[in-house]
Amino acid sequence: MRERVAALVNKALESDTSLFLIDLTVSADGRIRVIVDGDKGVTVDDCVAISRAIEHNLDESDDFSIEVMSAGLSESLVLPRQYKKNIGRKLSIVTTDGQKIEGELTKATDTDCILTWKAREPKPIGKGKTTVVKEATVSYEDIKEAKVMITF
Repeated sequence: MRERVAALVNKALESDTSLFLIDLTVSADGRIRVIVDGDKGVTVDDCVAISRAIEHNLDESDDFSIEVMSAGLSESLVLPRQYKKNIGRKLSIVTTDGQKIEGELTKATDTDCILTWKAREPKPIGKGKTTVVKEATVSYEDIKEAKVMITF
């Protein structure tokens, strides 16, 4: 059943190329869960359209329930496309070796992303501290979790 549902989701997403699939699960008891994201966000109407595209093309004899949702802000980023749409926002990244990096996402490619942030460091000569701009390039392979930080 998962293959049929995946094909239906992909067909539904073809009508709006700004939307893309993040996760699809089909449980043994017929619960279908689809998580999508979009370059310009995801509307309720987008979720309804995807749900209907699945529902209207599955056999009525199948016992199933469908849940279609957008990737929320509390969800970790998983695809390079998500990083690209969040350029300019502040991210919190935990690497696979446990390092935590927080900064503004300034660039995202298909293989890695670049974060920049300001830090206070001791002056090279004399007393006191100076503000310096730091930068880190992180490969997606090295990211355990990456979340957009909400600032008010």
